[in-house]
Amino acid sequence: MFESLTQRRYLVPFRASRLPHQIADVLVIGGGVAGLRAAIAAAESGADVLLLTKETIEQSNTWWAQGGIAAVLQPLDSVDAHIRDTEVVGVGLCDEKAVRTVIEEGPPRVIELIKWGINFDKHSGNAYDLAYGLEGGHSYARILHAYGDATGKELAQTLINKVRSFESIRVSEHSFAIDLITQDGQCIGLLAMIDKQIQIIWAAQTILASGGAGQLWRESTNPKIATADGHAMAYRAGATLGDMEMVQFHPTTLYVAGSSRALVTEAVRGEGAHLIDRNGYRFMGDYHKDLELAPRDVVSRAIVEQIRKTNYTHVFLDVRHLEVVAFKKRFPQLARLCEEFEIDMAHQPIPIHPATHYMIGGVDADLYGRSALPGLYAIGEASCSGLHGANRLASNSLLEGLVFGARAGTDAALRAKESPAVFPHTLDHRIDVSHKTELDVTDVKSSLRSVMWRNVGIERSGDRLTETREIIAFWCRYVMDKTFLPAAGAEQAVAGWELQNMLTVAFLVTSAAMTRTESRGAHYRLDFPNRDDAHWKRHLLWKRPNESPLPATAASPLAPV
Repeated sequence: MFESLTQRRYLVPFRASRLPHQIADVLVIGGGVAGLRAAIAAAESGADVLLLTKETIEQSNTWWAQGGIAAVLQPLDSVDAHIRDTEVVGVGLCDEKAVRTVIEEGPPRVIELIKWGINFDKHSGNAYDLAYGLEGGHSYARILHAYGDATGKELAQTLINKVRSFESIRVSEHSFAIDLITQDGQCIGLLAMIDKQIQIIWAAQTILASGGAGQLWRESTNPKIATADGHAMAYRAGATLGDMEMVQFHPTTLYVAGSSRALVTEAVRGEGAHLIDRNGYRFMGDYHKDLELAPRDVVSRAIVEQIRKTNYTHVFLDVRHLEVVAFKKRFPQLARLCEEFEIDMAHQPIPIHPATHYMIGGVDADLYGRSALPGLYAIGEASCSGLHGANRLASNSLLEGLVFGARAGTDAALRAKESPAVFPHTLDHRIDVSHKTELDVTDVKSSLRSVMWRNVGIERSGDRLTETREIIAFWCRYVMDKTFLPAAGAEQAVAGWELQNMLTVAFLVTSAAMTRTESRGAHYRLDFPNRDDAHWKRHLLWKRPNESPLPATAASPLAPV
């Protein structure tokens, strides 16, 4: 059945000689922490930079991040302790060099932010007079926050202000990245929709910082733009993707029937909040010695199990035993959110439920963010750097974006000077007209998100994964052959491209989850509940077969590392 699941090289037909074009030394796709820091580093190294964002520059996973930045800044803390915490949570799949690189280079990147004016929460007497929080999996209080639970917004704004100080950085907002352009096995630019028309950006080096894939699942903390576009177009272009089965689910999002999910930061549990079920029972002691501060995968599965045991729709986060005024000051966004839904935190527990949060898998990249495809870098949530292994340690992701953003931006600028952008105007790609029935894009997208949440979510099993691959293959036969063009409506075109990207990445995630017949970190198989180092202490790598269908079996593109 999977033989019919074809994957076109490009989503749209184009003739290079007839399209508007732009030129950049370094093209950065994505305006989150990784993309912003990469653009700054490239500009500091003398490159002409074009920064492309899908919505406004403020619309990113970074902007909405409530969690903090983990960094070793206090004298009693140590790099080795932070490394150990990261590797314990990563359950044997962390890359030791990547972990050490991020944790050693992280503190200077954070101090740099302070010089640029970021407003971290303060506490006199500590190192740098900063307040340090404790979160799940950390052995020491090393988490920096801004305005309580608005760290991402403050970080993004600080970096945006810095980006805008460079004349050599152009920012193109409301621009959709359709496909990476390749020639002779090298990435040479991007096909994008800018100002509602398709354009080509020729770039000496391209940095993919397009964010995550949270919208593949019905329950998600991610904004609507997180539709796995970067993962999909890198796969189509021939880059190698790794660890696609590793998706982190956040244990605590506000659960109010009929409303969208809103993240409740892990720092709330770090400050002493308890998890209780419908009967008021504090249940985490039944699942892990660290109670509410256990790793996220453990807490998420415990909540799912407790929901099942109590035959209820959710559990609760209880802060009634904490001092209310201080708590609201510490977490102003959560306080406002609870007030909006008329939840009195002083007298009522907060209803919560797990949701998809962070994509650990992505484009396989080295210590400078370089992918296996020459000319293409991948950083941040679009990448698989090896830092997180099988499960991300809380508050390591913003640090990763800062470190690898700076490394990739500097390296890309140096390489751009050595090999300027090329402009092959003879590029011509045509697509046959589809005569198959059209499926409703909105309906398929909604159905895909539902089936991914049910079958490829916190708990997985072989029979459900097999069924999900068959369902995705069916949808692909009527969606992947379609051509969506802005002439018929820019919004409709974007919705179509997003769905094609989501189907591609959903198939890869499901195939990877089906292949890994063990449970490790964020990947949990009901039919293989134990960790199996003898067979599975390795990464799963996926690469698109040249001009052929997606893999007929999950094992065919698999390579041990």
